[in-house]
Amino acid sequence: MTSTDQDRPPNSVLLPTVRWADACDEVAGQLGERDELLVICDTADDPIADRRGTTPDGVRIVLAGEPEGCSGKANAIAVGMEAAAHDRIVWTDDDFAHPDHWLATLNADYERQGPTTEIPVFVGKDPLARLLEPAYALGGTAAVSAGGIAWGGAVVFERDDLRDGRDAFLADLRRTVSDDGTLSEHVDVTAADRTRTVPAGGSIRGSLERFVRFFRIVRFHAPLGAAFNVAFAVAFAALCLFAPVIGVTLVTAISAGIYARFGIRRATFLLAGPAVIVSPLLLAYALARRTFVWGGRRYRWRSLFDVEVLPV
Repeated sequence: MTSTDQDRPPNSVLLPTVRWADACDEVAGQLGERDELLVICDTADDPIADRRGTTPDGVRIVLAGEPEGCSGKANAIAVGMEAAAHDRIVWTDDDFAHPDHWLATLNADYERQGPTTEIPVFVGKDPLARLLEPAYALGGTAAVSAGGIAWGGAVVFERDDLRDGRDAFLADLRRTVSDDGTLSEHVDVTAADRTRTVPAGGSIRGSLERFVRFFRIVRFHAPLGAAFNVAFAVAFAALCLFAPVIGVTLVTAISAGIYARFGIRRATFLLAGPAVIVSPLLLAYALARRTFVWGGRRYRWRSLFDVEVLPV
């Protein structure tokens, strides 16, 4: 542990996971003397629950229970928020590397500009996810940077920053799917000029489920944005099909500019043309689907606050 936290409020770091990952060790090693890390799983049947009583100093394992009417992630965050001992809250995930001073840097961001989020860069682990990397760069990376959107993988805020108070925020979490989409509606955040590389997919089926979930998040939390995405996809797909030289060159140049802006050193920006051409089909699939699978559970998400948890 460090002892460099005396000049800032203590942190409660919330990390939902069912297994002890490298991220748990990374964050635990950055805790100050007054900080705590809450590692939140679902039930005592999760592998990480066996570590209760053997975790490093400052680390607690919290059992959230099965979700009812919300996603497992939203339920875990809600329970973690209730269990947190401190007013300054940090959310994070277990699927990216947390470098030294990651926690200290987020706190410095907060002191300078208030609630702050880092920016995700999604790197595909299967053919479909790699094809979608240019879309993730636009709709994930660039949107988080410019749109005042919180990314739950790395965000810091304080309880008093919740516009409608903690109880209203937790009530919304417990009846929806997206934790960070909900946070974005309750806290005004500013993006730091830092990215974190996050693996996406692993199987084509998993990437399809992820695409459906991402589209639903935009559809319910930012309906105008979803309408723009559909119109953008159809217009540019038509341009690429009927004027391929102009269309593919244009979307590739846009993608290359986004990659350059955020320091994404991957050749997948060259897939922007094919990605745009297939995007209307993927959007039609997302609109037609009535359920999706996430984290071992199937969800029927009918509207922002109408969620049914189903067996897989």
